[in-house]
Amino acid sequence: MQSQPHVPGFTPRWTEAEGTDASGDQAEQSAGPGRSFRRRRRNRHGRGLRGELMLPNLPGFRSRSERFDDMVLDSAERLQDMWGKQLDGVLFAVDEIPPDLEVLVAKGGPAPMGSYTPGGRGQAPMITVYRRVVEQGSTNREELQDLVHDVVVEYTAEMLGVPPETLDPVYRRRYQ
Repeated sequence: MQSQPHVPGFTPRWTEAEGTDASGDQAEQSAGPGRSFRRRRRNRHGRGLRGELMLPNLPGFRSRSERFDDMVLDSAERLQDMWGKQLDGVLFAVDEIPPDLEVLVAKGGPAPMGSYTPGGRGQAPMITVYRRVVEQGSTNREELQDLVHDVVVEYTAEMLGVPPETLDPVYRRRYQ
């Protein structure tokens, strides 16, 4: 928008598009010339972002937390394939840090990498893996994947009441 100082009484103003309702919120509009400046994807010169920066088929599309969730899901599916009905209804969750981590650190105790919550009164048993603690325990992606699998196996074995070595034959193979 260019200013026109020679026109008396000219003041530039932002105007809302025609899709504005009484509360001031804009309704969804088609991609036409009536869209406001804030609703445009690209700037007024036709430059700017045209779409996604990273395509979904490239490795950088998913965040670290999403990749960690996938690792937990892969380990849970592997155990489900091996043990079947004994793991039906078990919930696997990922949390950032354990609850009351400050208290554990103040007492000098190690931070847990996961937890097992038994089910009861209509709730399914849940195995939680703490992402930040597990990530700090590994140095590279392969080691992280092995450590995630070991944590899932340990807490699943605790839930079933069996030794982890009998639950999964590749448990702790990287440490030997």
